[in-house]
Amino acid sequence: MTSKDYPEINDHLRAVMNQLGREIPSTMRSFGGLHAAATGAGALTGATKELMALSIGIAVHCDGCIAYHVHDAIAAGATHAEVVETIGVAIMMGGGPAVVYGCEAFEALEQFETAARRQR
Repeated sequence: MTSKDYPEINDHLRAVMNQLGREIPSTMRSFGGLHAAATGAGALTGATKELMALSIGIAVHCDGCIAYHVHDAIAAGATHAEVVETIGVAIMMGGGPAVVYGCEAFEALEQFETAARRQR
């Protein structure tokens, strides 16, 4: 089995979202505003909110969500340990299928961390 390239999935997803934004600008601008409002710092940090979104992405079996929210959780300051514990909570809530997608999220974490090390 070949591994998915989560940094590539993330880049592709963001590019297609930009294309879609040119086709339905009001909808995508509104979604972007919702995302910014929902993940911005408040009582919870932005990193915590991205980790919550990641756990939901794992539970609903969404590769794109995993790529997007692992990337954004790291960018918001989430640590390796925090992402791994988030995977554990998602597994507890989602059972066997979440184990499979939790492994996908763990692989995404490793890929984004490797990419970050290469950029240093």
